[in-house]
Order: sequence, then C-alpha cells, then structure tokens
Amino acid sequence: MKRGVIHGVIFVACAGGLRAQEAQSGFTLSGTVSELTAYSHQLSAPPRDGSPLTAGFRAVLYPTWKLSDHWTVSAAVQTYSRPYFYEQFSTQGYGLKTDILQANLGYSQFWNEGSVVVRAGELSSAFGSFLLRYDDAVNPLVDKPMSYGYYYQGVSVLSLAGVQVDVAIHKFDMRAQFTNSSPANRRSIFDNGQYGDWAGGVGYTVTQGLRFGASMYRGPYLDFEFPYYFPGEADPHVLPATAIGVDGEWGHGPWNVNGEWQRFQNDYHVIPNYIQQVGYVEARRTLHPRWYAAARIGTQRPAGYPDHQSYEFAVAYRPARFELVKLDYEILQGAAYRGTLGNTLAMQFVTTFGPLSIAAK
Repeated sequence: MKRGVIHGVIFVACAGGLRAQEAQSGFTLSGTVSELTAYSHQLSAPPRDGSPLTAGFRAVLYPTWKLSDHWTVSAAVQTYSRPYFYEQFSTQGYGLKTDILQANLGYSQFWNEGSVVVRAGELSSAFGSFLLRYDDAVNPLVDKPMSYGYYYQGVSVLSLAGVQVDVAIHKFDMRAQFTNSSPANRRSIFDNGQYGDWAGGVGYTVTQGLRFGASMYRGPYLDFEFPYYFPGEADPHVLPATAIGVDGEWGHGPWNVNGEWQRFQNDYHVIPNYIQQVGYVEARRTLHPRWYAAARIGTQRPAGYPDHQSYEFAVAYRPARFELVKLDYEILQGAAYRGTLGNTLAMQFVTTFGPLSIAAK
C-alpha cells in the first residue's frame, strides 16, 4: 500500500478509478456528481430559521494533464449549493460556491520497491487520513469526521498553497509538506496573515490490507481577523498550533475499517491554551455486491468544555456500476444539541463518470 503514491493521485483516483495511461502525454477528466436531500432541525433553528428540509448538489471535477512520463498537472475543483454539508446546517448563507481542492504540478519517479512524488501548488493537508476518502463516491457515509471541515476545525478540507514530497520504500511511506498557512486556519495566497507551517507523516503496511500511520503539523495559525484572536494577544507568528495523530486501516473480505485519534493544541498567551482530542472509528461491511452498511462513531473532547459525540449510520445501494444511493442518519450529542436538534436524516445519490481522455503518443 504505497501511501506516497496515493497522496499524489488521491483526488483523481477517487473520482473514477483513474489508472496510469499508456500514452506519454494526454489529458484526462473524471468527476463525481452528488445530490442530497436532508431533514434536520438545525435548519429551522437560529441562525437559519428556515424549513427543516433542504436539498442540494455537489460536483467535483478531476482534470489531469500528463505532460510526460514524470510530469503531471492535476486538480480537483468542486462546486456545490449551500447548504450541502452537514456543518453548514447551523450557519448562515445560501447560493453556489466553488472551491479548489487541489491544483498542482507534480514530478514522480518509480522503482520496483519505491517511489518519489514531488508536488507544488494547491495541496490537501498531509495531516490525517480521512482526506484520502473525501470524495462522495469513496466516503461510505455522508458526513465527515468531527475534526475535518470548512469552519474552524482542526483540519481544513480546503487546499493549502505549498510543496510536498512523498516517498515510499517497500512497506514504509513518508510525506513532508510545507504550506503558507495552518490546516487549523487555512489562508489563501491572497489573504493577510500567512505564515509557514509544516506537516508530515509516516506509515507502515504490516500486510496487504493492514496499515498503521502517524502524522503531525505545527506552525502559526492565528491572524488578526480570526474570530478567536483576542484583544491583547501576542503577535500571531509566535503562537503555533500543534497537532499529532495516529490512524489505522484494515480490510479483509467484506469488511473495511478505518480509525483515527488526534490531539490539537492552539497556543495563546492571554488565555489558557486550547486543547482538544478527537477520535473516530468507521466500519463498512459489504452485504451483497450491490449493498453495504456503514457506521462511524466519533468523539470530540475539548479541555474545559463539554464533550460531543457523533453516531452516523448508512445503508447504500448501487443500482448501476457508476451510481450509488445512500440513506444516512446521524445523531449529534452534546451541550449544544437539545434532544434531537443535532440529528440529520439524508439521502444522497452519487454518480461518477470518466475517465475521459485525450491522449498523445
């Protein structure tokens, strides 16, 4: 299981099972289109105060331009209607939004027992393992683990500008990444408050289907306009965020299991450091070639604040090779959720296409 290679092609692979092309150069396009219908009382509570029923869509395109045997330009661009993601049910705003999830130039070199991949541009965070399964066609459920998200989570799912090196040697894989901002507060290249951050990870594949890994990131995370930058606080560049995590994945027969444990620490001077631990276990079992059942149980434990738990369950049916229908139910428990306020019932229809290619010898 060459995780270095996986990090180099993750979004393309998720979209439609892209394989290496025989041509020395060419253009390939694949994608995932999802439609979501959801019912949640979060939508009828402040600040939205609307109907508890919503519908939306998400489209992710994965263009890849292979320049030669070693050089590739790849990207992942998503457009979606808001609200679409569960975390947006408790925030304001409607409309369409487009995000760049990946856009980089890559160089790769492969040997019998190893590989090196170097990429520069817009990258997903090298921390953790869930971003390898972020595509709706690959994520067995609908929501994300509690530490991943778009708004003030420990790991942003949006891209970071930087450079990354992935190395795989036999059963070991390693990655190192330098970016313009922290996964805890993603900044675009046009924003103020950009500071260099480091991230990296290692992994070991014990046997086919069983892998363990660890990762971390560290660097300044605050900016002067950040909601949690308080009056009188020190300059952001001297206040780092530090995260460490371990992850594991196991697959055998009809079973696939993933799990992560992560610890995040955001440093302050005028108030105590903010520390939280987040963990989840996710399991999927194939019931029939067209059916599977999946569950994810997660917990978020911020120091000095009440804990939160999430319980998500899904049953999925594949009516055709490139189509997937998920019926999903999530329960959120914690001080912020009264009764069933945090619960969501959703149906998601996912279609994949491609790869469509124009090759040049």
